[in-house]
Amino acid sequence: MATHDDRSRTSGGYSDDGFYSTSGAGGGVHHFDDGTRTIDGDAFGKDTKGFDASGYTPVADLDKPAHYDAFEDEDERKPFGWTASADIGLLVLRLALGGAFVMHGLQKVFGLFGGPGIDGFTQYLQTTGFREPRILAWVTGVTELGGGALLIFGLFTPLAAAGVLGVMANVIALKYKGGFFAPNGVELEAVYAAMAFAVLFAGPGRAALDNNRSWFRHPLLSGFICLVIAAGATAATLYVFR
Repeated sequence: MATHDDRSRTSGGYSDDGFYSTSGAGGGVHHFDDGTRTIDGDAFGKDTKGFDASGYTPVADLDKPAHYDAFEDEDERKPFGWTASADIGLLVLRLALGGAFVMHGLQKVFGLFGGPGIDGFTQYLQTTGFREPRILAWVTGVTELGGGALLIFGLFTPLAAAGVLGVMANVIALKYKGGFFAPNGVELEAVYAAMAFAVLFAGPGRAALDNNRSWFRHPLLSGFICLVIAAGATAATLYVFR
């Protein structure tokens, strides 16, 4: 389809097609341009020299549907799915960290495995300058024992990891004397704290009782909330009870 300009033309003028017109007739503003214009075509688009002057551009490929999208080919690839590698890694991390703190809690609360028990741990806290040392001894022992058990089962994992992280932050603050490495440094405590921090934000993994709970589906948000709780508990222990 073409729309024609009915304005008068003079010999030697310019036509709206963009080429010179020598006859003063024909021409016009074409809305199709296939690069095959010729001067010798008649008014009906018939070209005596074998060129297509009809003004229509042929469709390059009729095999593709009108809604074809080149990026649809990529959608045929198999999408990424869940793998068990991260879940196995998080399970091992939880078992190692939780098992260690269950042992520490048993030492402090019940005096097992050569631990001091509540009385011995109370005396230790008193010598380091804490007020209400017996209450703090029970809180610390139960936090380690309960938090470790919850980490093993993967239940209320953010709170359990935050409790362990808070205990380790207090220990590092009390024990740090300028050295980091063992035997007199805080190397082991820092490793425990890093493990608790990793579980706090990575979540428990699917091999846990927390699977599909709200904090399991939003580990970043729950991690930040529990991190604030752990920081508040640490500050209260160090600056209120000491």
